[in-house]
Amino acid sequence: MYPKDLKYHNEHEWVRIEGKQATLGISHFAQDALGDIVFLDLPKVGAIVTANQQVGEVESTKTTSSIYTPVSGKIVKINTDLKDHPEVVNSDPYGKGWIAVIELSDPKQVDGLMTAEQYEAFFASQKH
Repeated sequence: MYPKDLKYHNEHEWVRIEGKQATLGISHFAQDALGDIVFLDLPKVGAIVTANQQVGEVESTKTTSSIYTPVSGKIVKINTDLKDHPEVVNSDPYGKGWIAVIELSDPKQVDGLMTAEQYEAFFASQKH
């Protein structure tokens, strides 16, 4: 259910590492819990971010939720398609629903994130 090539954060974000860049998105669990996503407040290109920092918000028909970055670095790209089509995060959270690309300032931070298996176990422990 959770792609094995990604690393996961305890706030339900994921990153896909390609070289020195991390593509950021929210997990299937997060988009499912939020319901129909109607707006995203995306981070700004050029912003310097620190791991665990809030970088944006997701607004759904149910609630508004913060987007956190699992890694530190510089925002080098955002998914501008989400401005007009935020629902893509619901339909394709690991593909076209990506949120931002971060140029990593400390690639070793990725080692502290969860694998898909660890995330599934974490996720299962959160459901009561």
